Amino acid sequence: MRRIIASTYTTLDGFIDNPHEWSLHYSDAQSQHYALSMTLGADALLLGRITYEGMAQAWPNMSGNPYADHVNSVPKYVVASQPVDASAWNPTTVIPGDDLVAHVTKLKEQDGKDILIWGCGRLTDALAQAGLLDEYKVWIIPVIKGQGEPLFRVDSAATLALTDSTTFAGGTVVLTYRPEPSA
Repeated sequence: MRRIIASTYTTLDGFIDNPHEWSLHYSDAQSQHYALSMTLGADALLLGRITYEGMAQAWPNMSGNPYADHVNSVPKYVVASQPVDASAWNPTTVIPGDDLVAHVTKLKEQDGKDILIWGCGRLTDALAQAGLLDEYKVWIIPVIKGQGEPLFRVDSAATLALTDSTTFAGGTVVLTYRPEPSA
């Protein structure tokens, strides 16, 4: 069975919005290699509508390196309860929000590599509550923003087990957690 991994950047004070504004300075050869290995270990992206729309503006214009070429070539699945331009970043399939659990359950049962989620929001909350999310990779960037969109919300409440931690020379730490079954 395929694993679903949610990977997201957060500031030290727990905010995730606009990571391009505060995370790039902390990218180094080690963290880039880690991200590339994780991405090459996945053969699909599963994204919420807002994340998809933002990424679809930039990623189709990137190429010429193994990371971007892989990301652009894999199937993208966007979960949405309103219209989405699936042609903006091919190949993309839209999953209706009310069909999330059934559709993702089928995706997990298919042969293949990991399924990667970028970001942490209502999609990851719904998957975790349904027992379909296998892992969180939380990239803590040594920045304090003071405000913004929080990493987790009330609906994110869960018990987690730390399974790995990786520290990079630039100060970024990746904490890997596995959701624990509800008691």
